[in-house]
Amino acid sequence: MNKPTAESIRRRGRVFPEIQWTEEQKAQHRARQQAFYERCWAIYEQLKPKLLDKYYGWYIAIEPDSGDYFIDPDQEVASRKAREKYPNVIHHIFGINETGVSGRI
Repeated sequence: MNKPTAESIRRRGRVFPEIQWTEEQKAQHRARQQAFYERCWAIYEQLKPKLLDKYYGWYIAIEPDSGDYFIDPDQEVASRKAREKYPNVIHHIFGINETGVSGRI
């Protein structure tokens, strides 16, 4: 006859409880994200009139520091192209349409 084994205790909580952001750090992070988005959005708005007719429904990955952009019908491929040229830089993906939104609700 088998003896019942003791169940392990499930520990719930943060993975790294020692890492806690203050409200100031959270606000700074949000501000950096918003500034990055606005830089990318400005580039997208400049390119949109040229791209809308030919590439409607495609995706564009924008690297705001250089102003380079990568277009592809597949979101993952556009992102991969950006990562290949700029491996350690964050880029932003937009859908080439009237709103710039990629994805569906």
